[in-house]
Amino acid sequence: MNMSATIYHNPSCGTSRNVLEIMRGFGETPRVIEYLDAGWTRNQLKDLFEAAGLTPKTALRVSKSPAEELGLTDPEVSNEAIFEAMLEHPILVNRPIVVTQKGTALCRPSETVFALLNVASGTSFTKEDGEVVTAP
Repeated sequence: MNMSATIYHNPSCGTSRNVLEIMRGFGETPRVIEYLDAGWTRNQLKDLFEAAGLTPKTALRVSKSPAEELGLTDPEVSNEAIFEAMLEHPILVNRPIVVTQKGTALCRPSETVFALLNVASGTSFTKEDGEVVTAP
């Protein structure tokens, strides 16, 4: 089971770091893909969005990304245009995206990852900023 977990990770992001540590803290040894370096393939990103129930618009990272400069925050911009921009600029994809045997999700906030792990309800984790989050 541990071998099947994957996190599409940005080590500069606190949420992404917290999710990775939650995964490790509860026995997962995920494959870590630093997508800013690796980039995205069309099929990979399409498959991740489908599995997580995301659209390019719902997965678009607006803060600390060139989304606004590229005109991607305009409501009239199509999902297809956003998707193409994401392939060219990996930073436009919000993160982290986690894949386990239980499913695929954009794990924002970081405690969203609990649903993808075998964690007992009520189990807690202390994030790097000291906030304690508890599995539902």
